[in-house]
Amino acid sequence: MKIDDLRSNIAIVPQDCVLFNDTVMYNIGYGGVRDKEFKKLVDDPIKADELIEAIKPASQKAQIHDFIMLKNKGYREIVGERGLKLSGGEKQRCAIARALLKKTKIMCFDEATASLDTETERQVQEAIDQVAKDSTTLVIAHRLSTVRNSDIIIALKHGVIQEQGSHDELLKIPNGYYKSLWDQQAQSMKQLEQEKLEKKKLLEEQLAAAEAAKAI
Repeated sequence: MKIDDLRSNIAIVPQDCVLFNDTVMYNIGYGGVRDKEFKKLVDDPIKADELIEAIKPASQKAQIHDFIMLKNKGYREIVGERGLKLSGGEKQRCAIARALLKKTKIMCFDEATASLDTETERQVQEAIDQVAKDSTTLVIAHRLSTVRNSDIIIALKHGVIQEQGSHDELLKIPNGYYKSLWDQQAQSMKQLEQEKLEKKKLLEEQLAAAEAAKAI
């Protein structure tokens, strides 16, 4: 197989996806422009309604459709320069929907959730898991929760394979490299959750004190 043929069969969702200062529907629809008929829909403003219907299944699968419909103009909403009007999670889900429209046999997620907070990561991960059911999926990640459900995990260190297997298999390796990384990240996540709960409790106490002061 020629390298160009291989690349044409891979859709990539990077950590920082590039969005144009255009509508949501254009940014998602751009993923399907290799299809000449689909490109006509993307390029013709008169066919906007047809384009929306064409990209809706990919948007729903990427779990971005409901968020889009909450926007004032829906799929016609302008996303701003580099998508500044969208949250990090919304941008990533737009990128996933765009990648789906490329209709490739291989999906590659390159640190796709690295810059997201824990809750948004969970939501985007659900979209990735849904997409992974219908294609060969490669996930590149430092955040191990992203690859937990993978069939095979390859743990690399300085470009050299240390271990490979499923999540459960790797955790069973005594003093394993993957296990040590998982334990470290799990501890960090536990600390972050504890800090979050403490901040929430402090805020509630401050609000209660303020309400009590008003009542006096």
